Amino acid sequence: MNHPHTSVSRSRRWRRWLPPATVAGAGGTALVIWFEELIALVAEFIGVIFLVILSVPIFVFNHLVIKSAMTRPDDKREK
Repeated sequence: MNHPHTSVSRSRRWRRWLPPATVAGAGGTALVIWFEELIALVAEFIGVIFLVILSVPIFVFNHLVIKSAMTRPDDKREK
């Protein structure tokens, strides 16, 4: 005869812990999504920084190799 009484107390226990568990789960999910967005933003900025760093050797190559092969006004006078 005690069986219905335990189910009532069990449902009260669920009602007591369900809202805090739901809030903690939702808060944890929001925190994980926020960190994921932050990591994606940092990864994009790292890509931009690497783009600037990698453009320096290209600029130096352009300046030393290609511009040195161009004709100068002094070269035209010698012909």
